[in-house]
Amino acid sequence: MKLPRRRFLHLALGATALPAISGFAWAQTYPTRPITIVVPFAVGGATDVIGRIVAERMRASLGQPIIIENLTGASGTLGVGRVARAAPDGYTLVIGQWTTFVGNGAVYALQYDLLNDFEPISLLVETPLLVIAKKAMSAKDLKEFIAWLKANPNKATQGHAGAGSNLHVAGLLFQKQTGSSFQSVPYRGGAPAQQDLVAGHIDFMMSAPIESLPQVRLGNIKAYAVTAKTRLAAAPDIPTVDEAGLPGFYFSEWWGLWAPKRTPKNIIAKLNAAVVDALADQAVGQRLADFGQEIFPRDRQTPEALGALHKAEIEKWWPIIKAAGIKAE
Repeated sequence: MKLPRRRFLHLALGATALPAISGFAWAQTYPTRPITIVVPFAVGGATDVIGRIVAERMRASLGQPIIIENLTGASGTLGVGRVARAAPDGYTLVIGQWTTFVGNGAVYALQYDLLNDFEPISLLVETPLLVIAKKAMSAKDLKEFIAWLKANPNKATQGHAGAGSNLHVAGLLFQKQTGSSFQSVPYRGGAPAQQDLVAGHIDFMMSAPIESLPQVRLGNIKAYAVTAKTRLAAAPDIPTVDEAGLPGFYFSEWWGLWAPKRTPKNIIAKLNAAVVDALADQAVGQRLADFGQEIFPRDRQTPEALGALHKAEIEKWWPIIKAAGIKAE
């Protein structure tokens, strides 16, 4: 039977529209199952703790469980690579920071593109580092510690989270600015490095306050300075590098949340809204502040702001890292 032309066109247009309509409906009902956030570092480290604090509150907004998956190795590249290859459906995300989304790109031959294989969701928090040492270190303050390093060239050991990590690069800058020399010891994350510091197996490291402040408060390690112009509200007794005798040695790290490339924009918007709600929660803010973390202002909690900072940091640091000749270990 031959259909009238008008009826034929109506059916054809309806069939063409079905995938778009069903796709729209699918995105509108997201999420319908648990979401996984990959943490590319060890349990207990700064990235892990921040991820768990934020994810716990995001669950309330999204109405689904959020599973934290710690996938460690190669300075975080294994975990980030898993998300780069994941389906762009909003169910596999990655919390990353300076090391995974800046430093690694200058050190490793990555199987993914840091700028083009991910969709930014939101900036989370930022913080300076602490210069910390084992409890048995004889130096009482930063000036004495630097003097000790110079008097004992290549004898001290500095722990870090892998070649090209923020802790590694900060250590190299510290070495250059102080005119000292020491051995560099890589770990699978900041947390296992600090465990060895507490045990006295290494001498010192640069550390995120969220990892080190609990041990400093317990008296298990020494804190010499914070790498910022101002003291931490969570630890006002720790001097700045300017006050401690190493003026201008500023270094900070930041964290963000990403999804695989081509994740639909309305899913990114839902995830971003959940992050914004989480960071606005007073209890979440207090927990992060207790660890020396500073939440980014609301106007910077956008995909665009994360994308812009990410690009700017790569343009700033890649030439410095490459010029220093830092290689994957």
